[in-house]
Amino acid sequence: MSMSSYADIVGRLRASFDAGKTRSLEFRLAQIQSLGKLLEENKAAINEALLQDLNKPAFETELSEISLVNTDVNLALNNLKTWMKDEYVEKNWATTFDSAFIRKDPFGVVLIIGAWNYPVNLLLIPLVGAIAAGNCAILKPSELSKSTEKLLSDLLPRYLDQECFAVVCGGPQDTTQLLENKFDYIFFTGSPNVGKIIMTAAAKQLTPVTLELGGKNPCFVDDGCDFKSTANRLAWSRFYNAGQTCVAPDYVLCTQEMREKLVPALKETLEEFYGKDPQQSPDFGRIVNDRHFQRVKALLGSGTVAIGGQSDEKTKYIAPTVLVDVTESDPVMQEEIFGPVLPIFTVKSLDEAIAFINRHERPLAIYAFSPDGKVVDAVLARTSSGGFCGNDGMMHMSVPTLPFGGIGNSGMGVYHGKFSYDTFSHHRGVLLRSTGMEKLNTLRYPPYAQRNIGWLISATETKRKGMCNIL
Repeated sequence: MSMSSYADIVGRLRASFDAGKTRSLEFRLAQIQSLGKLLEENKAAINEALLQDLNKPAFETELSEISLVNTDVNLALNNLKTWMKDEYVEKNWATTFDSAFIRKDPFGVVLIIGAWNYPVNLLLIPLVGAIAAGNCAILKPSELSKSTEKLLSDLLPRYLDQECFAVVCGGPQDTTQLLENKFDYIFFTGSPNVGKIIMTAAAKQLTPVTLELGGKNPCFVDDGCDFKSTANRLAWSRFYNAGQTCVAPDYVLCTQEMREKLVPALKETLEEFYGKDPQQSPDFGRIVNDRHFQRVKALLGSGTVAIGGQSDEKTKYIAPTVLVDVTESDPVMQEEIFGPVLPIFTVKSLDEAIAFINRHERPLAIYAFSPDGKVVDAVLARTSSGGFCGNDGMMHMSVPTLPFGGIGNSGMGVYHGKFSYDTFSHHRGVLLRSTGMEKLNTLRYPPYAQRNIGWLISATETKRKGMCNIL
């Protein structure tokens, strides 16, 4: 698509926004309801597209693509009227008779750039927030999930108002051209490297951004853990979607003693989950394309393969793999894996594990397994990450009342549920004053009188609790 075509789309949406088309509660609810209808009426097509793109099991599609979006749809439908209400705030003496509140205004025309690993979820959940907040939106699905990209570009215009919402398809060059246009907000999900490109383009227009990126999510496993239940939860969260999940545990930190128990437990769990040959399991996905297959396969050369290690280039299959004897300098410990590979890095203590975590970029999630709450609390208190989950993997994502987002290299900004609505809203401070009582205002007008300063400070300055006002 040409630059002028992108400009025409942005212009059409901006005209609709300026006309106030997206502002009413009724319009917003109708569009969100249509989005829910899209999901309900096209489950089979969505399942088929994700099967083609990622060999994603229907169970995983229903749970993490359709159901999670439905949760945000229903949350918005149930609460939007309340979210949209002006939020009245506490006032000082000087504004006692005035009205002070926060008005949640839409930004305008926003751009949402989705990702290939959860191509429905990561495009539509932000969209729910954008619609709820009253914005127009251009949606850019990932070109790597080709079947899902085609399906969404066909379905979304049929269910949403085309004067307010548009879908554009294409690769990196098309995205670069799209970013030349002025947007009022950009929401991007992807890698830190591409996130920097997005942020640079946004900076030229002083456009605010939310960047949902990734990173190497550490998982500390304490010696006191029940190794079988830990193996179950760890294997599920690591190998779900063939490991192509931004919040999946990326590596394990544990003692040598725990490793000797955990590896056999993981082997037993993986056979229970996927059978003796996971390549034949209908419940295990595939790598998205050849480039990512070769990248992940190369990481298998790090350390020693304790479980798995098999691959099939023709079907882009990499077996659920556990690596041991890895070093901090190994390639598998240098980049986000984004595949079905789990390295186990041994440490001597909790303190050493925390020091290891803190030597690296702040991740999107940190996990800690221990029956001792003090151990979990220590990891939580002494580290920093976008999110945190104790004694499980990824399950914090299922709570729509928790914010989801990164920090530092793993991103900026949060969404999900009401947090999505707030992200796509400008919180506008408003004070409405009376036209009367002008005599009181003369205290602050020139020529200044020193005798008035005490009254003005008393009327406007916030005091610490327990302090007296001395005039």
